[in-house]
Amino acid sequence: MLAKARVKQGAERVRWMTHDVGLPLPFPNRSYARVLSALVLEHIPPARLTPFFSELGRLTLPDGRIVVTAMHPAMFVKGTSANFRDEAGAEIRPQSYPATLSDYTTAAVNAGLGIDRLAELVVDDAVAARNERAARWAG
Repeated sequence: MLAKARVKQGAERVRWMTHDVGLPLPFPNRSYARVLSALVLEHIPPARLTPFFSELGRLTLPDGRIVVTAMHPAMFVKGTSANFRDEAGAEIRPQSYPATLSDYTTAAVNAGLGIDRLAELVVDDAVAARNERAARWAG
């Protein structure tokens, strides 16, 4: 996934790195106005969610914002977890951990973060039309 991302337009402006999210990130305290965590939560054991959110808080300026996206926990109930295909077409399923929305929100609050907005989005016809892979999740 990183190899594909590194060749996209604008990728030269990104500092690419791999890191174990169970460890502190190598950035100074309170150094970012915006912090984004996209599709990471499902790969963190529920017992480690509060430290993860604490780490995001450590990086964010006092008036900053943290945006977190995640696969909806209901997907695990349906037997779906994060996956992708490698160059040979083989399916890869990184380790994922079932959690609930309350696991995520409680961990964020326990880490000292406030929640300004929680949105559970549904794939509608417009999204399905724009993204072939999303079409199977319509509704």
